[in-house]
Amino acid sequence: MDTLTRRRFLIAGGITGGAALAAGATTLGLGDILRTAGDRDPAAKTLVMVTLYGGNDGLNTVVPYEDPAYAAARAGMTYEPEALLGLGDGVALNPGLPGLHRLFGENRLAVIRGVGYPRPNRSHFQSMDIWQTAQPDRPGTTGWLGRWLDSAGGDPRLAVSFEPVLPPLLAGATSAGATVPGGTLALPKSAGPAVLKALGTPAPGESPSQARAAACFADLVRVRDLMAQVGGETPADDDSDQPATATGGAAAPLDRQLALVTRCIEAGAATRVYSVSLGGFDLHAGGRDVQQAQLARLDGPLTAFADRMSGRGVVVAVYSEFGRRVRANASDGTDHGTASDVFLLGDGVRGGLHGEPPSLTDLDDGDLKHTVDFRDIYASLLTGVLGADPDRILGGWTGHLDGVLGTMGR
Repeated sequence: MDTLTRRRFLIAGGITGGAALAAGATTLGLGDILRTAGDRDPAAKTLVMVTLYGGNDGLNTVVPYEDPAYAAARAGMTYEPEALLGLGDGVALNPGLPGLHRLFGENRLAVIRGVGYPRPNRSHFQSMDIWQTAQPDRPGTTGWLGRWLDSAGGDPRLAVSFEPVLPPLLAGATSAGATVPGGTLALPKSAGPAVLKALGTPAPGESPSQARAAACFADLVRVRDLMAQVGGETPADDDSDQPATATGGAAAPLDRQLALVTRCIEAGAATRVYSVSLGGFDLHAGGRDVQQAQLARLDGPLTAFADRMSGRGVVVAVYSEFGRRVRANASDGTDHGTASDVFLLGDGVRGGLHGEPPSLTDLDDGDLKHTVDFRDIYASLLTGVLGADPDRILGGWTGHLDGVLGTMGR
């Protein structure tokens, strides 16, 4: 089969991006994946990355309601104090996050404030590339967890995404994670077993790169089958029931993505990293109520997942490509900003407020100045969850976020 046809089939179906095709994933059988459950180290921990696409408004997520500069900048977007979910120190969670508020009260949610990077970029796509490659000066072609995958042997079963395309986050230099959009490949109803076999089988005379594309597709089909077998389901032809947003995010609801992660973890799959996402946070008008509704779509599935995964060595990180400007615009929305909040939750996470809250008056051209570099968080996740050397993966970065990840007993 012509590789361009195969590539067009994959991308048009929302199945994978070019990085996965170029990385040369190994062809795997379903039995190979299932057998990894017995090989998994019982002490191995799992990282789940939750990406909020569109630039979530950090100031209306973790609300500094006692700061007079907040009300002065956002007169049409503020909440009455009694509607907010208090965290102490004059800050509170958005009313859409009651589950995360409960976890905070149980010392299971870490709220890291003022997270960003030097010379911030306000483009959705460029800033997300920076966050996912962990290379603020010049985003490269590999993600920070893709480089971890390279260092861990390159097995695509170790890093799985439930997003419509493989995020740069999981693309390494010599390997790439597997992508299973919505837990299933969105295939045309006419694509029966013979068609799938042809798409995943190198044709005689194909170049090595074309053969790698076929191997990648075969791997994705088999990982799709694994998800279905773990859940006791028959793979569907099309599992997407809501569109991805223009700035990114999986088509499948977050609860469905996290349900599949749950099935994999409880089945003992060897996967160490999962990537899921929720879009819809680019709110330039009427932002307060819509954001609250979006945060509620995050809160319910995420807290249910955290409760079920308790004691299994799972850590979840929630981030967005940037926050929003301090001052609301004329449409009671917010425009692209800079620093924001990162949430960490799960086993071994020391809950509470972490990081220096950025000033709402000492601004950089109307934007918050970051007080925590996101690479400090990544370094802590690499050492505390994946047992990896951050110096190697983060290009010599020596920072670390102290006091957030403790001992993760199982």
